[in-house]
Amino acid sequence: MAAPSAFEPRILGFLCNWCSYAGADLAGVSRFQYPTSIRIIRVMCSGRVDPTMVLEAFIQGIDGVIVLGCHLGECHYITGNYYAEIRMKTVQKLLEKMGINPNRLSVDWISASEGERFATLVGDFTERIGKYGPLGSETPSGIGELKFRLKSAQEMLSQQRIRWLIGREKNFFEEGDVYGEKVDQDEFKQLVIDTMIKEYSKNMILLSIKDVALPVREIAQKIDIPSHEVLRSLISLEQAGLVTVTEIDGNIPKYRSLEAK
Repeated sequence: MAAPSAFEPRILGFLCNWCSYAGADLAGVSRFQYPTSIRIIRVMCSGRVDPTMVLEAFIQGIDGVIVLGCHLGECHYITGNYYAEIRMKTVQKLLEKMGINPNRLSVDWISASEGERFATLVGDFTERIGKYGPLGSETPSGIGELKFRLKSAQEMLSQQRIRWLIGREKNFFEEGDVYGEKVDQDEFKQLVIDTMIKEYSKNMILLSIKDVALPVREIAQKIDIPSHEVLRSLISLEQAGLVTVTEIDGNIPKYRSLEAK
């Protein structure tokens, strides 16, 4: 159970209909005690929990998110929870890159008969988040900057290419590529993370110049990315027709997102 504290964390739980939600129901019927601060969203399968939904929860001020599904190998939809595990672990890596404790997101498995296990997991998770403090407490720049980064990441995870990469990970490991050749897991995971970080940086740039034109140096300072990387991304975004130079101050160009028009 969560230890008494002045801070009561806001917890959101995504529970699959067939196992973990039934386990939560059993916990209630059996009167197993667990923190009342958790708010539950029932989904048909843990595999239906989209990474953007998790980030939206954090954007809305949730301090911790727990995703619970059927035990691996026992999913009502056969492989849904395997995909859930891949997606949530990918989000954890992204959270770490953003300066957020990745343990604010948890994924685990509960059967319909494990009401006591549900109560224990929720209690332990709530206690852990309570020790971390409110979302943003570990980020020196504060919650405003954190939400900016979360929105940038959410935009990135909405892109079709990123969704395809994450969604195909399990197939690549088990079936191989279009030629039937098996893909090295570590190399592919690194490729996914590198691609995500690159697109995440581009989205931060686009959001930072959505309402005002800025030079490279100011963009770099605002999003904490080296100026040369910002310039490289701006060139790519300009070629894609997403940004343009709106004015030149002395000999310094200022960029603004074309999406703002």
